[in-house]
Amino acid sequence: MKDGVNGVALGVFVFFFLAVTVLGFFAARWRRAADPLHLDEWGLGGRSFGTWVTWFLLGGDLYTAYTFVAVPAAIFAGGAAGFFAVPYTIITYPLVFLFLPRLWSVSRRHGYVTSSDFIRGRFGSKSLSVAVAITGIIATMPYIALQLVGIQAVLDVMGVGGSDGTNWFLKDLPLLIAFGVLAAYTYSSGLRAPALIAFVKDALIYIVIVVAIIYIPYKLGGFDDIFSKAGDAYAVPNKQGVPRGSLVTGPKAQWAYATLAMGSAMALFLYPHSITAVLSGKSRDTIRRNTTILPLYSLMLGLLALLGFMAIADGVGAGNPKYNNQLAIPQLFENVFPSWFAGVAFAAIGIGALVPAAIMSIAAANLFTRNIYKDLIKPDATPAQETAVSKAVSLVVKVGALVFVLTMDKTVAINFQLLGGIWILQTVPAIVGGLFTRWFHRWALLAGWAAGMFYGTWKAYEQSSPSQSHFGGNADMIPWIGEKGYIGLTAFVLNAGVAIVLTVVLRAFKAPAGVDETVPADYTAESAPELPSPASPPDTTVTPGLPEPA
Repeated sequence: MKDGVNGVALGVFVFFFLAVTVLGFFAARWRRAADPLHLDEWGLGGRSFGTWVTWFLLGGDLYTAYTFVAVPAAIFAGGAAGFFAVPYTIITYPLVFLFLPRLWSVSRRHGYVTSSDFIRGRFGSKSLSVAVAITGIIATMPYIALQLVGIQAVLDVMGVGGSDGTNWFLKDLPLLIAFGVLAAYTYSSGLRAPALIAFVKDALIYIVIVVAIIYIPYKLGGFDDIFSKAGDAYAVPNKQGVPRGSLVTGPKAQWAYATLAMGSAMALFLYPHSITAVLSGKSRDTIRRNTTILPLYSLMLGLLALLGFMAIADGVGAGNPKYNNQLAIPQLFENVFPSWFAGVAFAAIGIGALVPAAIMSIAAANLFTRNIYKDLIKPDATPAQETAVSKAVSLVVKVGALVFVLTMDKTVAINFQLLGGIWILQTVPAIVGGLFTRWFHRWALLAGWAAGMFYGTWKAYEQSSPSQSHFGGNADMIPWIGEKGYIGLTAFVLNAGVAIVLTVVLRAFKAPAGVDETVPADYTAESAPELPSPASPPDTTVTPGLPEPA
């Protein structure tokens, strides 16, 4: 690590940060809506984004600063097991191609802003809707915190603030400034701000990855030397006599690897921020096209993961058993790149944190507003009141994430983010199942959700590692296989089993199933129904099976 502040890198970083700040505030005027006080406008960008805007928005949403830092850091720390992120982002797109267009269509037809809106409408259950909303909010909070951890890692490597500061205020001042700017333009511009900034973020990340994958191996003697040095480093045992990692996943870890990839793929697009970005698309075709071109990001992710091997070959953290793995990639960039290009790389990570943090805070705020405030507190809230509450809650969410980062050990945030994946997976039966069938009973889905949440949290708590007595991993023994596998997927199987069995029982006893406000045509519709003009007479056509209009 270079001594003092890297002035050139910091200057480049500040330049790009200021540029995206201007874009963030300008976004309030970009595609300005006729009714800016409606939650559709602030929280979903007017549902008006085309294929390319949605592609950049989803890419900026899913491939975050934490991805940029954590995926290669996982390779750096443990080897090939960290590559699970690559297959899971490949598996997820065929899966979401099946259900996301249906979610977009029914949401457009009924004005749903969140997945919990759909649950309430499909199953007629506020309890289940609130359960899904709370799951989304608590899973999103630590995810936002980890974006701020990404910014903090970059600032630390540049010598600005970070762990070397003595005065807590001065140490965290740069992070506080970044947070304040993020909060301000998100409050002002809503989802349009991260949509516009995502263009800059993704362009910078692609430039940095292309340069890194060519320039760094050249500086380090080629890939042969990189893999050789990484293999030697992984073979060195720790205090427990266990090798640090390996270049190839061992036989005993393959079930854990495969189930983690599969479970993560099932959960990725059910995070509130993913659904928010999807519902902002202007057409069903926009969503279908995006599921076919988004795998381009998986190519970038595979190249990004190789940086973990390069950091080992460069000697980052060598001889320091307590080295913070999250600093490995920023430190590699500072060691290898000229200062000006290191600044570009740091800007890519920093801006890569701002885009998803903004979308996540908006998504969490929408969940609270629509499914807690409107459903439980003020059912007669106007669209303007919904927007005002959502704006305020988005600030509260960011403050909560900031407090999380400043007051807790970073491993705590990582543990809660891993829990978030387990929790989000428990919404699959209600959301994905509900998109294809009304067979499940609402009470059975709620019981299955509770069983999966309890089991997943309990088993995750039981895990230990050399450095942590609890939450030390996300793999546990799969009872019917006898191999270790992803806890979230096991909890999901339990969840689905409970929902199926109880549905059979409840239907046998003819328990009230709730009112479904959707019809089959809603799930394949290309657009929302047009409202009649004021001069047009009301439609008095009687649809079979429906009551006559009043």
